[in-house]
Amino acid sequence: MRSLRNTILLILLLYFLKACSHRPPEGMVLVPAGEFMLGTDEIDETHYAEEQGIVKPWLVDEGPAHKVYLPSYDIDRTEVTNADYANFVRTAHHPPPNYWENGAYRNGSDRYPVVMVRWQEAQDYCHWKGGRLPTEAEWEKAARGTDGRRYPWGNDFDPKKANVGGQSQDLAPVGSYPDGRSPYGTLDMIGNVWEWTADWYRPYPGSRHQSREYGRPLRVIRGNSWSTIGHYPPEVQKELVKHHSTATFRLFAPPDSTIADVGFRCVRPE
Repeated sequence: MRSLRNTILLILLLYFLKACSHRPPEGMVLVPAGEFMLGTDEIDETHYAEEQGIVKPWLVDEGPAHKVYLPSYDIDRTEVTNADYANFVRTAHHPPPNYWENGAYRNGSDRYPVVMVRWQEAQDYCHWKGGRLPTEAEWEKAARGTDGRRYPWGNDFDPKKANVGGQSQDLAPVGSYPDGRSPYGTLDMIGNVWEWTADWYRPYPGSRHQSREYGRPLRVIRGNSWSTIGHYPPEVQKELVKHHSTATFRLFAPPDSTIADVGFRCVRPE
């Protein structure tokens, strides 16, 4: 009996030492194992989105909130940059994005996020780096932590902490908004570019919301971008940006699309 107990204690000690000694690869941060709350139970009681003619109702596909357990994993601190992707193009003999001229990105844009990359191309890059695209749950936990906050930096929207809503009129170098970091130290989880995730656009368990988009071949993108949202009056635009910038907001795109404000980051299970 004592031998069994000692064996169990030894296994636990070794597991603890492994967890303590783990160092994420350069450019990545560790998200520890554990539960967190995915989604939100908030509802749009005022029906503001419908009244303004916004196509996608607010919050309906973001709930019900539910606990999810995730093993530990590493995630890129920032979005994948042009320089990162150029190394992949050169080493793996992969075609460059269409917007690069003569197979090269614009001078001075090394630290800008690579965009106009199809879902499979993003996945291929992550595999080449020894990882994969994050699931929705992995992305959201890295963005908001375990305390249920609405934004990576807290519960109050602050446009100075993210490149959103057209305020900069363009992409920014990754890491340009350090005050918008998440509890784990990830940067630009909100703003700059939307980010591909591994998941198809589907309802959460227990959701009563019916969408014609469910079941279609659409991948979820997260995190909002620098761009403006449609052609709405300034006061409506402000509310749209605020809502699209939450860590729970879900959008989608065809996986074979190349979009000027969609990029990605990778995860690597520990």
